[in-house]
Amino acid sequence: MVILGAGPAGLVLGNLLHGAGIDCVVLERATREHVQTRTRAGYLAEHSVRVLDRHGLAEGVHRRGQRHGVCEFRTESNRFRLDYGRLGKGEQHVVYPQHDLVTDLLTQYVGAGGRIRFGAEALAVRDADGPHPSVDVRDADGRPGRWHARYVAGCDGRHGAARRSLPAGAGRRHHRDHGVTWLGLLAEAPPSLDAVGYAIHPRGFAGHMARSAEVTRYYLQAEPGTAPDAWSEDRIWDELALRLGAAEHGPLHRGRIAQRTVVALESDVLEPLRYGSLLLAGDAASLISPSAAKGANLAVLEAELLARALTAALRHAEHSALDRYSADCLAYIWRAQEFSHWMIRLLHAEPEAAAGTGPEGGSRFQDRLRHSRIDALRTSRTQQDWFAENYVGL
Repeated sequence: MVILGAGPAGLVLGNLLHGAGIDCVVLERATREHVQTRTRAGYLAEHSVRVLDRHGLAEGVHRRGQRHGVCEFRTESNRFRLDYGRLGKGEQHVVYPQHDLVTDLLTQYVGAGGRIRFGAEALAVRDADGPHPSVDVRDADGRPGRWHARYVAGCDGRHGAARRSLPAGAGRRHHRDHGVTWLGLLAEAPPSLDAVGYAIHPRGFAGHMARSAEVTRYYLQAEPGTAPDAWSEDRIWDELALRLGAAEHGPLHRGRIAQRTVVALESDVLEPLRYGSLLLAGDAASLISPSAAKGANLAVLEAELLARALTAALRHAEHSALDRYSADCLAYIWRAQEFSHWMIRLLHAEPEAAAGTGPEGGSRFQDRLRHSRIDALRTSRTQQDWFAENYVGL
């Protein structure tokens, strides 16, 4: 078994297959240091924690993760809080930075004797339509190589070798550019709210997400095409303070902006998630906007489903779960995509309205609809329960 990519999907899958006695290797083009330090989302749903628990992979999550179940919405006219951990099914998130999760999974996998090759860039998957696929690779020194397997799991992102190797007509890609760009900011500053903060402001969205007692993730909506370093630190903090209503609700704890990225909100799904002996999981299967913290949680869910299916096929010659894998995953993926789309439309003006290029009546209509959604979320227990179930659940 060859697994492409050492993100959450690839490493959960590797741990589960290795634990089931299935010979596998993980191929990762980056260095171990890069894998363990690249910053990603940090909110794990309770389902993800249960998956990790079932397989003995949650020790770090329980020891260092922080349970969290409150979000706060701010507009120019008011603010309100949702204790979503007491709504819906009563589930919360666990705040646990993804690089810590990846480090835990990698340590567990290597410590148990699992094989991984860093600096091994997968170039192409060959003969995936038959029972003996192979993967062409190039190591860090430029030397070519080839790995043979019974199955290949593509967990290497939407631009990775797994997707690139699919022949024309093998799958249908569903893609949407939401026309929204965020500056993703990692600040060396304590959280300023005891909740996830969503600010809905005429100047654009702003978000506040705690990462630890000393580090906070912020998001600022910016014009498409904005470079990561286009805004000075003073401008960033002034804009965050304005959009988050610091003058009315309390000042922000400021600190050095340690990391900046540009996030273009996109959705991308490939159907089906299987082509012969090649199976997709994680971002190779679907990309989802970060507006609802679903990406890593979908990856964990898909990895467990794929591990069960591969174990049944390889150990017991039972292929029904593998035949259902794509359909089973896509049902969860599309539900997560729907909620993510709802969140995007809640937090942002329609692109044409924000740019001032749409018909004036249409812009006003869309804006009033958005404020009606916010008001329903503030006043309706039914709407709050729906939000809580979909915000945390899959």
